[in-house]
Amino acid sequence: MNLQDATLIVLTEATACPELASLAQSAYDELADGSEVSHEVLSEVIGTMSEKGVLSALHSKYSATAFDAILMPILTEIGEKRPVPARPRPADYVDPLTAPFGTF
Repeated sequence: MNLQDATLIVLTEATACPELASLAQSAYDELADGSEVSHEVLSEVIGTMSEKGVLSALHSKYSATAFDAILMPILTEIGEKRPVPARPRPADYVDPLTAPFGTF
């Protein structure tokens, strides 16, 4: 399943939740126009699905394989587009490439 199909399924399952339906509709429309959807929008779709109980409803309605097929394109897209923050170094960090000989 591709990302556009996954957002279409979310849209059809979100009929009882107007907020989620609006988010899914905008994501689907962007994909249908050939545009990319930002990871922020997709993250908001997943977050709203979780808040409104749609994730658990999908999990109980579909098999595990189908549930994964619906969510994984969305989660994969978020994972590929979301920037990875830099990890802070500890205060006592010594760079092994620039440390004096014999430090290690």
